[in-house]
Amino acid sequence: MTKKSRSKKSRSKSWYGVRCIFVDAQNGPWGPHDLQPDEKFYEERITLWRAKSFKKAIALAEAEAKSYAKDLECAYTGLAQAFRFDGKPQQGTEVYSLLRQSALDVPEYLDHFFDTGAEVGGQIPG
Repeated sequence: MTKKSRSKKSRSKSWYGVRCIFVDAQNGPWGPHDLQPDEKFYEERITLWRAKSFKKAIALAEAEAKSYAKDLECAYTGLAQAFRFDGKPQQGTEVYSLLRQSALDVPEYLDHFFDTGAEVGGQIPG
């Protein structure tokens, strides 16, 4: 690889999935309408960005997150986590991955981090 092609490649952009977390303590138009006074509603959102670095991808995502929060009258928590992947998004492309160490067994792990019973969603029939 020549110096010229190496420098061109180092300046090339990659795709990034960036996860941002939002919170609302009011019964706003975008969340549930039955929040108790001590409850908050959280949203985890993953967006795709084409950027030259993690830092730039997160900057793009955070700018959009602030606008998104303003539009929905909620707050962006300031947490952004990014995942880089190479190539173009295609069917089945992994756009985000988070690795975590835990001593919890699978059912307890899922209950603790993903299925607490407080999620808002539905079941897929069948």
